[in-house]
Amino acid sequence: MSLPASLGGHERARLFLALPLPTEAKRLLAPWQQAELPGVRLVEPPNLHVTLAFLGWTPVGRYGEIASALGEAARKASRPVLTVSGYRETRSVAMLVFDDREGRATSLADDLHGRLERLGVYEWERRAWLPHLTVARFRRPPRLRPPLPDLGEVSPSEAAVYLSRLRPGGAQYEILESVALGG
Repeated sequence: MSLPASLGGHERARLFLALPLPTEAKRLLAPWQQAELPGVRLVEPPNLHVTLAFLGWTPVGRYGEIASALGEAARKASRPVLTVSGYRETRSVAMLVFDDREGRATSLADDLHGRLERLGVYEWERRAWLPHLTVARFRRPPRLRPPLPDLGEVSPSEAAVYLSRLRPGGAQYEILESVALGG
């Protein structure tokens, strides 16, 4: 497997694996994200995704193995059905939390975590994986209590390897490779 052009000439890249948010869900979320809040940086629609595994700075030479692990896990997976169930803030991000009907996204994440751990490029987190969508970043939690957006059922059809580039205005993400769920 050849490297994507974006990785050429680099020794390490900041990588993560995720479910891209479907276009219709982005469209439905846009009005909800319109609020202008001081000190809050909204995540732009092209960057919206449900993270499966954050790898961080990874040797570029491992890209092929990582993409293969994602492909194998994705081909075995069924499309998840996610519905917004809550809003949560941490020290630096605001997120929408999803219910994972039938646990399909969770099964995919668990399978992928095991594969990546066996490759030595991921360390399983101590807490359970939580299907969520980061919608904003901030230095201090604004302690918002917004009404939940009605996205209906969100059913991603693919999983992807992302490249994360850190910029002064926030991270920019690029899909390096995507794989259909369920083959």
